Amino acid sequence: MPYDASHPNPLSTGETNVDMNDFAILNNRKRAVIALVHSFIFLGIAIHGFVSPKAGIITPAVVATGDIILIGIYLIVASILGWLASISRCARERVYFALCTCSATFGLLRTIFGDSALPPAQYLRVLMLTSAVVVGLWILRSFSRSVSEEALPD
Repeated sequence: MPYDASHPNPLSTGETNVDMNDFAILNNRKRAVIALVHSFIFLGIAIHGFVSPKAGIITPAVVATGDIILIGIYLIVASILGWLASISRCARERVYFALCTCSATFGLLRTIFGDSALPPAQYLRVLMLTSAVVVGLWILRSFSRSVSEEALPD
């Protein structure tokens, strides 16, 4: 559903910074920092996944309860991130959430099918999260405050 400017944004914080009105979710510096911290944490988890290979739940005779819980978490996270991507207004925000959604989806597929069935899933997950960190830094940079020359010490 495209954004309709005649309706107020239910996620808006009430800030009226004209330059940032194109953001729907990451519409202030604090939200951008929180999103970026999450991306860094999940990138670390994804990189750690290289040392802990996944067997998947399709091939083993006994499925671990932890894998079922992890699949549920990935389904919820990927769904929420997909929804956030769909309600994002500007391209940077939409790309950020789409990259995070792809990463969570690759994590889900890796948990279901295992590393032997989908060897590139772990690499793509790390690539998507690394890209999300770059886009997140770009978004955060758009909130940087410029320091006027009068405020600089002599």
